Amino acid sequence: MHLKERYGGEMPPVHIIDMRRELAKGNTTMFSEELFQGILDRIEKKEQCVILLNRRGFTTFVMCRDCGEGMTCPHCAVNLTYHQYGDRLKCHYCGYEVSMPSTCPSCNSKKIKQFGSGTQKIETELLNRIPEARIIRMDQDTTSRKGSHEQLLRRFEEGEADILLGTQMIAKGLDFPNVTLVGVLAADATLGMPDFRATERTFQLVTQVAGRAGRGKLPGEAFVQTYNPDHYVIETASEHDYETFFFKEMGLRQVGNHPPYWFLTLVTFSAENPLVAKAEAELFASDFLQAHVENSRLNGPMPAPLSKLKNAYRYQVFIKTKQPEALYVELARLQQARAKAISKKEYQMSIDVNPYVFM
Repeated sequence: MHLKERYGGEMPPVHIIDMRRELAKGNTTMFSEELFQGILDRIEKKEQCVILLNRRGFTTFVMCRDCGEGMTCPHCAVNLTYHQYGDRLKCHYCGYEVSMPSTCPSCNSKKIKQFGSGTQKIETELLNRIPEARIIRMDQDTTSRKGSHEQLLRRFEEGEADILLGTQMIAKGLDFPNVTLVGVLAADATLGMPDFRATERTFQLVTQVAGRAGRGKLPGEAFVQTYNPDHYVIETASEHDYETFFFKEMGLRQVGNHPPYWFLTLVTFSAENPLVAKAEAELFASDFLQAHVENSRLNGPMPAPLSKLKNAYRYQVFIKTKQPEALYVELARLQQARAKAISKKEYQMSIDVNPYVFM
């Protein structure tokens, strides 16, 4: 059964805000004029707002603030990841890399940069512009203590704040009848993740958070700020059009040899010595290629997007296959061949079948 309408009423209208135009008008803040005026209007009416900062993952992506073009891999349907070491952009699917450009390859603008911001910065900007605003911020800092998550939501439900500001944790499952405005900052940020699911996750996020508005008797509306207003994800999400998004996405995944058409496996090597992690990853890749597993492709090794974690350096090998059974047999053999070194903790090797994240 396909549910095309929200229970209890229609989905709120979604306004797409082109942040390239805001920048051209001299607005360098995180808030478009339209969204900011909407927040002021709700505070005056004693209604509530939910503001979501789309910030997920640890990698940094690069985008032009004039034309909205992201730096993508010419061989894969993913964005390139910025690596501070060497000032280079790399693809974690095929190994393609290029120097960080000083100008946009599409429009020659110099307004090309790595993207990232935080909820504290957003809260400070709001309070500077609207000192009377009562804000509840929900992020890892404010919800780290036991029970703090529920306490903050209860305070917002009881009307102790005008604005609920947070990251993905406020995108779904919330039902506050007095919320009549939802704002999404940097809606296209997740499109920059080096992950074939980035488009799917962005669509989910925008549609889920937009659904937080107008759940009571009062009508609601959502404002989605983006540098890519013409992207099919932003367009279909703003229209709550899942079917169009689905068929477009499946076509691209088939062309890119992504699931569900191919199976994926991520093998990660980590060690305190980066040379050890790199050498073991290279040896594994060589052994795997010599095994000649049919209908399988190997990319790497390459540094992980999160190249150092808990003082361990990390390298990855990425494998695609159409014959998972044969692949898994070979992976078990290769892992067993390394069991002695692993038991001595010379390095760690992890095999993630059908990985959900690629950090």
